Amino acid sequence: MNRCLSRIAILASLATGLSLPAGAANSNWQIDPQHSSAQFAVRHLGLSTVRGAFSKLSGTMVLDDQDISKSSVEVSIDVNTVDTREPDRDKDLRSERFFDVAHFPTMTFKSKKVEQVVPGKLRVTGDLTIRGTTKEVVLDVDGPTAPIKDPWGNQRVAATATTKVNRQDFGVKWNAKLDNGGVVVADDVNITIDVEMVQKAAKSGD
Repeated sequence: MNRCLSRIAILASLATGLSLPAGAANSNWQIDPQHSSAQFAVRHLGLSTVRGAFSKLSGTMVLDDQDISKSSVEVSIDVNTVDTREPDRDKDLRSERFFDVAHFPTMTFKSKKVEQVVPGKLRVTGDLTIRGTTKEVVLDVDGPTAPIKDPWGNQRVAATATTKVNRQDFGVKWNAKLDNGGVVVADDVNITIDVEMVQKAAKSGD
């Protein structure tokens, strides 16, 4: 009789475990805009590299703590915050010749697939939308780091993602020819996104 009861208890425990919601292992994180940015680098006149950044990011990451491939991320970048340390150039980049922020104030990335390459490195495939045009891109990601607790009791992780895109694919087409056959602005743009993500500590009484 005791053996029978033990078996019933074991089966009940297994059933309880199997009935847990699929998302039970998920943790939700918010991008901390004060400690995150998106940088870009593009060749100028075929000679030098011009670097700039977008300083205002927002977004979320749903991290599956047991199966990283079931995780997801969404990022939104405020294009108005473009900064190349040259006001006139920044104004030009905001114009219809480049990002046309009057009509397309944000660029976004939404993941579709997450793959672990090796521990600490991911390959994230998703849709990148710039100037209203959406193309699939692949991000090479270092991270996310192991969580740490900040002085205010919040959990934090960080990650760095890199990719290269052709700006022509997204309708950012302005250019001018040089006498030597070259162009003013290269088509290939290297992108680096540094994000710090936070999971707020529960408030007293929650």
